[in-house]
Amino acid sequence: MAKYLRFIFFFTFLLAAAFSFSQVIAPVPVFNWSVSSRKINEKKYELQFTAKGVEGNKLYAPGQDLDGVSSAELTFTDSSISIEQITATGKTETVPSAIFPRINVQLINGPTTWKAVINFKNTVPAKLIGTLSSFYDHTDQFLSDLPFNFSVDLSGGMASGGRMKIATINIKKPVSDCGDDGTQNKSIWSIFLLGLLGGLIALITPCVFPMIPVTVTFFTKKSQNRKKAVFNAFLYGFFIFLIYVIITLPFHIANKTISPEIFNNISTNVWLNLVFFAVFVIFALSFFGLYEIALPSSIANKTDSRSGIGNIAGIFFMAGTLAIVSFSCTGPILGTLLANVANEGPWPLSAGAAGFGLALGLPFALFALFPNWLHSLPKSGGWLTDVKVVLGFIELALAVKFLANADNVEQWGILKREVFIGLWIIIGIALVSFLAGWLKMSHSTPVKRFSIIRITSIVLFSVATIYMVPGITNSKWADLKLISGFPPPLSYSIYKHHVLITRGIEPMHNDYEKALARARQEGKPLLIDFTGWACVNCRRMEEKVWTNREVDSLMRKEFVVVSLYVDERSRLPAPEQTIYTNATGNAKPIITVGDKWATFQTENFGATSQPQYAIISTDEKALTRTKFYTPDPTEFSEWLKCGLQAMRKK
Repeated sequence: MAKYLRFIFFFTFLLAAAFSFSQVIAPVPVFNWSVSSRKINEKKYELQFTAKGVEGNKLYAPGQDLDGVSSAELTFTDSSISIEQITATGKTETVPSAIFPRINVQLINGPTTWKAVINFKNTVPAKLIGTLSSFYDHTDQFLSDLPFNFSVDLSGGMASGGRMKIATINIKKPVSDCGDDGTQNKSIWSIFLLGLLGGLIALITPCVFPMIPVTVTFFTKKSQNRKKAVFNAFLYGFFIFLIYVIITLPFHIANKTISPEIFNNISTNVWLNLVFFAVFVIFALSFFGLYEIALPSSIANKTDSRSGIGNIAGIFFMAGTLAIVSFSCTGPILGTLLANVANEGPWPLSAGAAGFGLALGLPFALFALFPNWLHSLPKSGGWLTDVKVVLGFIELALAVKFLANADNVEQWGILKREVFIGLWIIIGIALVSFLAGWLKMSHSTPVKRFSIIRITSIVLFSVATIYMVPGITNSKWADLKLISGFPPPLSYSIYKHHVLITRGIEPMHNDYEKALARARQEGKPLLIDFTGWACVNCRRMEEKVWTNREVDSLMRKEFVVVSLYVDERSRLPAPEQTIYTNATGNAKPIITVGDKWATFQTENFGATSQPQYAIISTDEKALTRTKFYTPDPTEFSEWLKCGLQAMRKK
């Protein structure tokens, strides 16, 4: 089974990059289609698709059933649209098929025009978005052309009801200069420290820890010159750091070539979260000793064989060899970190990887500088295996979180708040049972004595597990503020009426125009909350900051609040679906509610991460700079007051 799992993390780790690059580096379509429309009556239109002929390729005419496959398919983002027929003009020949036995097929050789008559059940939009799929024959091969994604103007259709870019909002020149500076630099440092912590944890795994004395001794004994030995060890540590930073370079390239919301799409994509859930379960089972996940040995062998060439190049390949052979321990830890910060953008990803690489590489340099420290290192043994098992339980808990992300976005009702907490309690009980020696793993060593570290770990994990128990009840102790943001919100509960849900702030959902109209009617500033179903920090703000007495009073009495969900997957009404082209010329389909608000956020407030809060006046002017994740209620309250003063000043 292990050989099938070798590439799992490698592919998963690059999945986000592939997801990005798939939108950048795409194959070229064989047939270049163009589309136009003609109005027949108020609810009926004719679409005309035209393609020039391509020598050596023949299009399958529409309307054919090819062993269960339709020769042409026309689909729309609005499922209520019906298609009467698709007809084709051009040089058509009927020939026996070399691919589909016992049937004749119609092939079009040369230029062609396809006409489709469509009917609208609901309002006719000004722009119609759809996809034309077609097949062609090339030397008796049945091939699929790239789908033709199109947007066509419809005469007399209702104009799009959504505004993307509002010219009066200039976030760089607000009325009052309070708020954040437009970035989340503080979070980059926190992610770096998180990466540093992850690297330190990876150091004490069986794949890395035994390598420290071996590698340091190699450098100190190989060179007679003490200074050169220390230099080489430092260079080795630096290359380890560099390798992990280089891994994140594709994300920077993708960030400059595609939509800036790609990182948010990666982190909130339902299928990607389900993939992460499955992979993290596989990681956990690997840490439990069921199998070993490793990159192919050929990669390690090739890298290792080059570690002897030259001095600097050889040291670089030695560092690469360590990164590869320690993959089964370091991969899941680094993957956990990067998967959880994927929505922050390329720099936080690099910051996390840099912290991880620094924690892994620095000890090799320090022990070379102070070789006597090697004698104080604990000997390798069964305790390293126990560390892996503990990490396995943590990976399992994180897998539940990824499944909850997908469930929250789609609202399946599988992992409601109490179910989520219950699963974490079960994992906590199993972890404590393992540390206490009651639960045994096949590759772990029997517990002969309880060290201070083991006893401390048992106490900490026991306290954490007991702390979560009230979370499954419908009581005032169920808020669990210490882990706020990780479980689903109280509103997503198995209980119909949770006692902790009070009336409090009732923001309007996903309706900016309606909220703006209400703000104008009441003469209040509009507080925009850019949020998401799968946003951990958004839940923390709502549960720990918004519930503060002063913050609650300000938001409820002095502002009109609207929450715009950038990961809302429900489709917009047909008239609001459009192709939006930004100032740089990049076109983006606006199909879902989340597409609309993610674009609205980037175009007007220059950010892609959540939560982000903005205060604007009734004439749509920025009253302050925006505010990001702010766990301190006093700081958030002062920002709200600044917005009120700016409104009065205006």
